[in-house]
Amino acid sequence: MTVKIAPSILSADFARLGEEVRAIDEAGCDYIHIDVMDGHFVPNLTFGPPIIKCIRSWTEKPFDVHLMIDPAQAYLEEYATAGADIITIHAEADKHIDRSLQVIKGLGKKAGLSLNPATPEHIIEYVIDSLDLILVMSVNPGFGGQSFLGSQLEKIRRIKSMIGDRNIELQVDGGVSVDNIKTIADAGATVLVAGSAVFNKSDYKKAIEGLHKAVG
Repeated sequence: MTVKIAPSILSADFARLGEEVRAIDEAGCDYIHIDVMDGHFVPNLTFGPPIIKCIRSWTEKPFDVHLMIDPAQAYLEEYATAGADIITIHAEADKHIDRSLQVIKGLGKKAGLSLNPATPEHIIEYVIDSLDLILVMSVNPGFGGQSFLGSQLEKIRRIKSMIGDRNIELQVDGGVSVDNIKTIADAGATVLVAGSAVFNKSDYKKAIEGLHKAVG
């Protein structure tokens, strides 16, 4: 089974962020996952468009920008201009999900929708044909280093069934490790976000290869 690995730079060394981005690129990652947090929707503050713009030149890999901000719609153009390739918004933070997805598409970017652990999957039913990516949060968003919530496996399976033969990636973010990545992929995930599982290792290439190998 082939899955994509998207290391989350939330776990990178911020003092060397450009170099860290280049390092995971050279180590064989598929996407650069960028967790944007506003200290309001989630209890943490991270990156804004200026940081994304600064690190854009360090890699040609797709920037997978996960907006954990409320509101999101007012800032979509800024993140697109800064260099995002995929922009994922949260269902819980947007009163007009369809409108925001259309804005993202209109900016020429891929559109994603993220669901927190307690959010049921039926919320995507009427926008699924506007999506390029669905992100299942397998931890409560806000911090790295949390343990995977097993309750999300059944949600992943149900969403995979909803996707059917549509060209939509199913991403899982939170607590992904070599110990559980095969179970998550077998449930239907096609893109795995890994923070600690990559950046806490001394050899990023070996860590990414280890994740792929664990999938089988």
